[in-house]
Formats: sequence, structure tokens, C-alpha cells
Amino acid sequence: MSGSSAVSGTAPCRFAHYFVICGIDTETGLEPDELAGENFEQSPLKRTFKSKVLARYPENVEWNPFDQDAVNMLCMPKGLSFRTQADQRDPQYHSFIITKEDGSRTYGFVHTFYEEVTSPQICSAMQTLYQMHNAEHASADSPTSSSSSRRAGGYDSSRDTLYVSKALCLIAPMPFMHACRRFLSQLHKAVTSATAPPLPLESYVHNILYEVPLPAPGRSLKFHGVYEPIICQRPGLGELPLADFPLAEAFTLLGVENLVQVFTCTLLEMQILLYSQDYQRLMTVAEGITTLLFPFQWQHVYVPILPASLLHFLDAPVPYLMGLQSKEGTDRSKLELPQEANLCFVDIDNHYIELPEDFPHFPNKTEFIQELSEVLLSFGIPTNTGTVALRQLEDDGRNGNLAGEELAVLELLQGNATLERLQALTKRTGVTVARVDALRAGVKAQSIEGQGGRTAAEEEELKNAKLNVQLREVFASRFTTMFADYEAFVIQSAPDLESWLTNREQMHNFDKASFLSDQPEPYLPFLSHFIETQMFATFIDNKIMSQWEEKEPLLRVFDARIDKARLYNVRAPSLRSSSYQRCSILKESAQAIEQRLMKIDHTAIHPHLLDMKIGQGKYEQGFFPKLQADVLNTGPTNNKWSHRTATAQRRKDRHRQQTEHLTLDNDLKEKYMQEARSLGKNLRQPKLSDLSPAVIAQTNWKFVEGLLKECRMKTKRMLVEKMGREAVELGHGEANITGLEENTLIASLCDLLERIWSHGLQVKQGKSALWSHLLHYQAREEKLDSSSLNSLNIRVRRVDLYASMPVRMSSHSYIFCISIMCLLRHIQSMSEIKTDVGRARAWIRLSLEKKLLSQHLKQLLSRQALTKKLYKRYAFLRCEEEKEQFLFHLLSLNAVDYFCFTSVFTTIMIPYRVVIIPIKKLSNAMTTSNPWVCVSGELGDSGIMQIPKNVLEMTFDCQNLGKLTTVQLGHDNAGLLAKWLVDCVMVRNEITGHTYRFPCGRWLGKGVDDGSLERVLIGELVVPSGEEDSGRGCRTPPLQRSPSQTRRIKLTSGQIQEAIGEAVNNIIKHFHKPEKERGSLTVLLCGENSLVAALEQFFHHDFKSARLFQKTVFVWDFVEKAVAYMESADQMGDLQETAEPLGMTCQSLCHYVNAINSTPRNIGKDGKFQLLVCLGARDRLLPQWLPLLVECPVILRMYEDTALLRDRTTVNALIGVLETLHDFPITLEASLVKGIDL
Repeated sequence: MSGSSAVSGTAPCRFAHYFVICGIDTETGLEPDELAGENFEQSPLKRTFKSKVLARYPENVEWNPFDQDAVNMLCMPKGLSFRTQADQRDPQYHSFIITKEDGSRTYGFVHTFYEEVTSPQICSAMQTLYQMHNAEHASADSPTSSSSSRRAGGYDSSRDTLYVSKALCLIAPMPFMHACRRFLSQLHKAVTSATAPPLPLESYVHNILYEVPLPAPGRSLKFHGVYEPIICQRPGLGELPLADFPLAEAFTLLGVENLVQVFTCTLLEMQILLYSQDYQRLMTVAEGITTLLFPFQWQHVYVPILPASLLHFLDAPVPYLMGLQSKEGTDRSKLELPQEANLCFVDIDNHYIELPEDFPHFPNKTEFIQELSEVLLSFGIPTNTGTVALRQLEDDGRNGNLAGEELAVLELLQGNATLERLQALTKRTGVTVARVDALRAGVKAQSIEGQGGRTAAEEEELKNAKLNVQLREVFASRFTTMFADYEAFVIQSAPDLESWLTNREQMHNFDKASFLSDQPEPYLPFLSHFIETQMFATFIDNKIMSQWEEKEPLLRVFDARIDKARLYNVRAPSLRSSSYQRCSILKESAQAIEQRLMKIDHTAIHPHLLDMKIGQGKYEQGFFPKLQADVLNTGPTNNKWSHRTATAQRRKDRHRQQTEHLTLDNDLKEKYMQEARSLGKNLRQPKLSDLSPAVIAQTNWKFVEGLLKECRMKTKRMLVEKMGREAVELGHGEANITGLEENTLIASLCDLLERIWSHGLQVKQGKSALWSHLLHYQAREEKLDSSSLNSLNIRVRRVDLYASMPVRMSSHSYIFCISIMCLLRHIQSMSEIKTDVGRARAWIRLSLEKKLLSQHLKQLLSRQALTKKLYKRYAFLRCEEEKEQFLFHLLSLNAVDYFCFTSVFTTIMIPYRVVIIPIKKLSNAMTTSNPWVCVSGELGDSGIMQIPKNVLEMTFDCQNLGKLTTVQLGHDNAGLLAKWLVDCVMVRNEITGHTYRFPCGRWLGKGVDDGSLERVLIGELVVPSGEEDSGRGCRTPPLQRSPSQTRRIKLTSGQIQEAIGEAVNNIIKHFHKPEKERGSLTVLLCGENSLVAALEQFFHHDFKSARLFQKTVFVWDFVEKAVAYMESADQMGDLQETAEPLGMTCQSLCHYVNAINSTPRNIGKDGKFQLLVCLGARDRLLPQWLPLLVECPVILRMYEDTALLRDRTTVNALIGVLETLHDFPITLEASLVKGIDL
């Protein structure tokens, strides 16, 4: 609830709440400002001194209590500034904002000018400071140089005039920036002009405080300054809320692309630091960006101008949007920031930004930038200014005015007869002189606009307002398109507001997975991050609460726009496509503003003489007078709009009393809301009024509590989502997480860890605080005891492949120490990762995948001397109880399997170890032939690798294969002992520690088993020992594995049919998952309980396979005989009589079987049957082949009468089941179809 709700229902509609004067207090004299970081090396004129609020009118406003310290600090963020007659003394203008704890905002508008110091005490104090300063430097320098320095830039009261800064400030409930600027500059002009103003200054101040109302929504207002009228307008209830800061300036300062990038960082709630010498630029960019967020609102720390005394607030481990003033002559490299891993740094003056790593682009970014550029160009603003030096306002095209130089060129051209004749000639020949025409058109347009009777300032204001609204409409239009259907995914589960607020944390309010599955693919990287933000959560909360309360204003406008879009778009196929849709209401939005400014709806009472004593309000040129408090502290009681306010207030009070018994007590509701929303909400702005160590400590304590709460929420969400997914794989419930969403959650965990490690740092080293800590740890451990570390390394390497981390070793601490060091070395050797932030994230992901994140961090923090050296006392990592809870939350993530390292770092080289385990009890476990192996995963395969003879273990380096799926194992049948009985193959990823088992349990060799010389084995992930019991019931289900001969247990006909149905169902479910979630189709086709396994059972039912004294007959033998029969029947012409389609099907079956038989691969008969089923499923031929095999007379010889294959009803049911696969594009892994040319 930010900008839009700044004017609460109870606040009377006054244009300004306070008029404030800040400056030097002659009573207390010169007070150095220690909090601003005093530098006594500087000359006294450049030092900072404390300013004071000299006067404020009225004394207090009931609905907006005056915060003296905050206003003083923000009016003069650098304190008092002194000048002499030799220095520049131009007046400056800036604005500021104060965000209250409930999120409401108050705006301040400040005009700073220099006034001559008349107090002899102040002048002599400055003289004394200069003498001390010079005396200190005289000891180091020669006397002559000291006196010359005094002459050059010093202050001498006998010779120089001393000036000091003074600030006039208006505090208002709404950001009428232009109107306040014009009022304050006219007030200052009245003081500096040679003649006294028409009325005493009190009249004008009294007028704006008490007699100028806020414009009503959708209306314009005219009130009077000292010399000229001032016009302002307020958008209607259905329009975008008021935003008066010039967006054109923000775009010109940063450039369109940079601004869109910063806007994206803001949407994703990163830490954003604006940096500029000019306070107004900080405010313009900050307000510009937050204005563009509509319908969302920034929910975290928001301090567009961070006073020098609050620099410690950059340590905040939460998302923030802050503005920092850069000092003259300091560059970015000298700026020490506590944390940069998640920081977007915006150097406004140099038109340069630094972005965090790995952040997604805004959808349709290129077309979006193009549309914004066109809007800017239509107002004469060039869009490539992000890289060129800025010209002053009056000389650039931002007002649509021609620069003076261009006007002079045009006058010269028009006054030159020769050039005129040349131009006439070019026109007759059809050639145009574009440059001259453009200049002429510009001047002509200007003269036409000047005829509207408006002043140049009004013209500029109108242009600014029209441009502002058109740029905002382009942004709003993107969100209307992206979230057109958001309402369909809001989960309204609570019966009333009280129960919803009470259970807010436990409730799912938005169906994220379904929403993402409904979005165009290119939008997903951005949207998956964005829907995890606090601003999106608050938006959805507001939507849910709108069923019991009045709609929040931004939500009301946004919903109305979506309804309007639906009207034009019946149901939006266009809204769901990723094609770019331009904003269609640019003209009408600008027209609404123009009409309001052309026709003034309301004129305020003119300033008038007040009831002042004679002699009050006297005028002295150059000095702002002491105003009369007695006439400014109370307002009139007889103007018409104060009655209007009172009546409206009474009406509201009545309404509140009527509804009070229906709704929650407000305090209780606010309490629930504060608890329901995460940290940052109650820390939107640091407490400016009290900067005692106790308050700073309390603020840090809030941060620590907030970080712990955020950790609890994140780990819980990760667990619930992941387990929900795994429950589906086990056959329970619905899946509700996608890989994209999982990756987003892990990325946000990485950000959280970086923020925790950045909190309370003593000295910042590098951009990643976590990586810096790891490097300190590594250096310390290597120094401590390299010899014992080496001996431990040797012991760790001997750990059996089946065991996980060697938990049974004497000391857990040593083991985790070694483990951290190994991981660090792996990450350091990865040349693909170039930055410290990238290395820290890789380390987190790898630890999480190895299920060691909590243990590793515990080990890292167990070195307390190191933690004390790196962190201040208040840091999160030094709060023992919170640290323990934090590690416990992370430990809960060990309950599930993550592949967050393997799936993200896809191009790195990984060492793999392969172990082939033969069935040892048989004498010929070893073979004389030359074996080979090929390992395949979701990301590729290793290629065929020869295994050295009689060696059952090998290692190889290969680009990341992802999750492993299959192993092809074979040999060349050479030598006398060319038969090989393999139990299984084990493959281990040496970086992540994941070990896969590929069961075989069959022979490889000619004349044994099915005569296969190679087999494709399907893998399963091995559960590390010691984890089976602890993780039972919540572990990721194992992958299916390759079938072995033992699987042919005799099943009943009912069980076989059920198995086929289950296998087909699994394949259909596979295709209904999002593409990136599907995993391996090979497992579903060829693994245990797969389609091939189920069809083998079907074909083996009552098959006459084992003959007495004869070799075993395989199903493939039946297929070959059937094909031989069909081919001979075809030659004899029997098949010529059959229908055309049947004949074609017969040919296709023969063609496929012959192609499989003629493959150069040495696959056995079971392997050939598997291949036929896979190819038939891929090419949608299985249901057509089955009737041919059933009709073939060979079936009578090879199957019993009771066989399922001879039961017509069962076969027809099977055909029906297999036909359901025709809707899906089945693709086969390369390892299955290698060498088959079809």
C-alpha cells in the first residue's frame, strides 16, 4: 500500500500540509556533523555542519505528525553548505519522500538557495576554523605556501562575504512536483527581486497551506503563486495514478535499454542502488521506476535519497531501492558496498549500470524498447542519450523546442537568396531537402502551439504530462497482456477475512504451476521469478481481500483494464501468444490530460492580506523574513471546501460505525498483515529521527529475525513443492512444481545465502561474501595441517563406491572439512565460471545436490575465530541460536533429491568412473574379447570407449551428460573365452557423487542366452548407504532399470493386461508434463515395468519356448518365421488378394524386421524384439502389425490354444490401448536406434 493510498480517507484534502524553513541556527552556531562522515582534512568551507528546522507552519497536523529529524535530514542531506562571493551560488531544487510504517507516503519539495550570513559570531567562528586549518597545514608546508593557500581559496572576514544554504520546503500528501517547484521558486524570486512582492509572504504561504485544496480526481485546479498562476491536474479514478516526476528525464539520463533493465531488476526485487551528485536526479529515477510498476507496488526499503548519516543502511540484507549522493571526484571503484551479489548499481550521471548475474530479460524486450523509443521520438526526444553527455533542458529536444543553434541555421537559410532558389529548384525536380524541411516544420509547429494562449512553462508542463502518461501506458499495457488471465489462477479458499488472515502463511493463494504452464515459452524465465516476489504476493493478497473489502485503487484500475481488453478480445487467444501487442490507448490517455489542462475545473481563493499587525511582514531584499507564526498556525474556518471535507468526514465516520461490527478490528488486521508478509514491509524506510546505537541494533535484530523467517519459508516451500512432485511419481496426487520453478526457488535460496553472508561484514572483499568466506576457510585449512589433510584424502578415495560420504570415519568434522575443500577445488577448476558470485552459486548448488549444504555451512561456521574476524557482533552469522535454526532448516532439504548443479552447468567437463561387475561365482567371469562401453545421459553420450582387457574399472572425462539414462555394453567376440556374464555396470559422477547402477544379469556372447554381443542397460540412482532408513518415505523414487532375465516371472493374463495399461499410461503422463520436466522416455519404453517389458510378457504368455533337447526359442524367432511366411505368400501371390492397406502394413513389417536383422550391431534376439517395439511405437505401426501376426498360421505351431495372442478379444483390446499413443511424438534415444537405417 504505497503511493496510491498516501491520502487516507481521514486526511482532509489540503494541497500542502506544512511549510518548513531549514538553515543555520545562529543561537547554537557552527556544529560539525559527525554522522555525515566528517573529514577535518578538508577546508572549513567544504565541511558539513548541522542544519536545523528554523520554522514550520503549522506547528502540527493531526493526520500527518511532523517528523522534525527526518524532514531536516532530507531537506539538507549534506547539512549546511557555505560559500563566499567567489563561489557559484545558484539555487537548487530537489524532492524527497518519507514512507511511513503502514506504507503511506508523504512528499517533500525543497528549494535551496544561499543567503548572506549576518551573524558576526558565525563569521568569526568560520575565520577561526580557517586559521586553525592553516596552522595545522603550515607545519607540513613552508610559510609562503601556507599564506598563498589562504589567499587562493580561504575565507577572510575582513575581505569576503560569507553565504550559507537555506531551504524552503513544502510537505504535501501527493507528488505535485511541478506545481510545488513553481510555487517555491516564485517565493524565492519575491525575496531576491529589487521590488517588494504585491503582498507579504505570509499571504502566499497561508494561501497554499489552508486555501488551496487538492484537485478532485479527474479534475484540474488553478491557484496563484506570487507572480503567476499555477495549474495542476489529478487523474480520474479509472486512470493511472498521479505521477508528476518527468519520465522523459529518467529515460534521457539512463537510455531506454538501461532503464528497462533497471525496471526488470526492480520487478524481481533485487537490491537497487542509484548513484548521482544531484538529489533531484536520484528522486526522478527512483519515482519514475516505481511509478512504472503499476499495478504492482514496491514492498521493501525505499529511500530515494539516503542521507550521509545513514550509510550503514546499505548493509541491509533485504531488497532495497536507495539513492546515494556521489561526491565530486569520487569514482565507482572507490565506493565500498557491503554486498554486490544481487545488486543493480545505477550510475545516473555517467549513464551506466551494473547488473546482477543471471537475471532474466523482460518478455519481448526488443519490441518493448522499440515501442518506448517511438513514443519518445514522437515528442522530439532522441533515444540514444544513454551514452552521450546531457545538454541542459532548454537546449535539448525534450520540450519539443528547437535548440537556439538550429533556429539560427534556419534564419540563415531563409535569409539567403541563393539557397532559397536552390531549394525551389530541388522541389520542382521532386527532391526534398529533409534537414531544412524538418527545421521549418519544427518552427511552424512551435508557432502553432504558441497560439493556444498558454505560456511556455504551461506548454512544457502539458508536454511532460502527455509524454509521462503515454510512457506509463506502454508499461501498463505489457502487464495487462501478461496477466490477462491471472484471476483464473487465484485460489480463494478462506470463508472469511479473519480466517484468511490467521492462516495466511499456510495457504496457497495462487496456482503458480498452472499459471506458468499457460504462458508462452519465452515469458517463462521472467515470470517464474516474478511470481515469487513480495510485490506479486501482495497484489494477489489484495485481490483475495477485495471480496470482503473495498478494492485497493491500483487493483481496481487494473481489473477494469483487463475487463475492457476481454470485451474487445472475446477470449484472448492473442493474449496468450508471445507475439508483441502494442498499446492501443496512447492518444486517448494524452487527450484526457490535455482536456483537463485546457479547461480548468476549479480555481482556488486568491492570496489576500491577512489580519497582521502593522510593521509585520516587512521586506528586506536577499533575506527570507521571519514569518509571523500567529497568522500561519491556524487556517480559516469559512471556505467552502473545508465544509465539504467535514461533511465527507462525518459521512465516513457513520459508514465506519455501521461496518465496524462486520469487519476486523483495524489494529488486529494490521498485526496479521505485518506477520503475514515478509520482512521489508515494516522497514520500508529507516528511522531517521533516532540514530542511537540501540536503534541501529534493534534494526539489525529485525533483519536477523527477517532472514531466519525468510529461510524457513523458502526451505519449506522447496520441500513441499518437491515432495508434492515426488508423491506424483509415486502415484499420489497432482504435481505442482516445474523444473523452471524449482530452478527459480534454488536461485532465490542462493540470493538469500548471499544476503545472509553479507550482513554485518567487517571488510568487504570481492563481490560475493560467501565465496570470500570459503576462500578464507580454504587458506586457513591448507595452512593448518597439509600433511594430515593429505593422509585423509587418501583414506577418502578408498571409500567403496556403494558407500556415500564416509560417515563411519573417526571425525565428522574432518570428513566435512575434506568435502568442502574437494568441492572448492572442483569449482575453482571450472574455467566456464568467471566470477566470484557464479562460483558461490555453483558451490551452493553442488553442496545441495550432494545433500551436504547444511553440513558444509556448519563446518564453515565452526571456525569461530575466522567468523569473528570477518563479521561484526550483530551479524546474522554471529547470532548463535538463529544460526542453529537456519542450519536446521537447510538440513531438511536433504530429504529430497536435487539435480540443481547437473542441470544448470551443462557444458562443464566431469570425470566419470565406470565399474563392470561380473557374476563372480562363474569361472569365466573374465573374457578374452575386447569389451567396450558407451554411457548416455539426458544431455548427450560419451561415445564408444574401449575397456582395457581384463580391467573392470575405468575413468573418463566428458562434457556433463546430465542424469544418466543408459549404458551400452558389448564386446567383439574375439578369443577363446568370448562369453561374458555381467551382473551390472556402476557409473559414478566424481563431482556430484551420484552413482548409477545399470543391472544386466545376462550373457554377452554368441551361442549363449539370446546370442547378444551388446546390450542397452537402463540405470537407477543408487541411494547412499545410511540414507535408506532416514530418508524412507520421503526419498525421490528410483528410476526404473533395465530388465534382466529374472523378470520373466509367470504372470496371470489379468496381471499382463494390467501391466500393459500401466506402461501406456506412464508414457501418456510423460507427455502431459512440461517439456523440461519429462525425464527419460527410454526408461518408460525399455526399463523395468516398461512398454517393451509388458509386451514381452504378452507375447510370452503360453509361448512354446523351451523344447526338450532343443535350444531355447525366443519371441523374435516367431516374428522372423511370421515375416518369412508373409514374404513367401507375397511371392506366390496370396497376398495380392488382400486389401491395399493390409498389403502395405505387411510390407512395412517385413521391411522393419529385415532392417533390424541386417544392422551391423550385434544385438541379440531379445534386443531385436525391443527395437521392433520401440520403432513400431515411434512410427505408430504397432496396432497395424498385431493383426498380421495373429492371422499368421505360424502362431498355431508356436502358441498354446490358451495364449493371449490367440484370443481375438484381448488382442483387439490391446490394439485399442496402443492406439492411444498415436497422439504423442515418441522420439528414441540415439543409443537405441544406432545403426538402423529406416
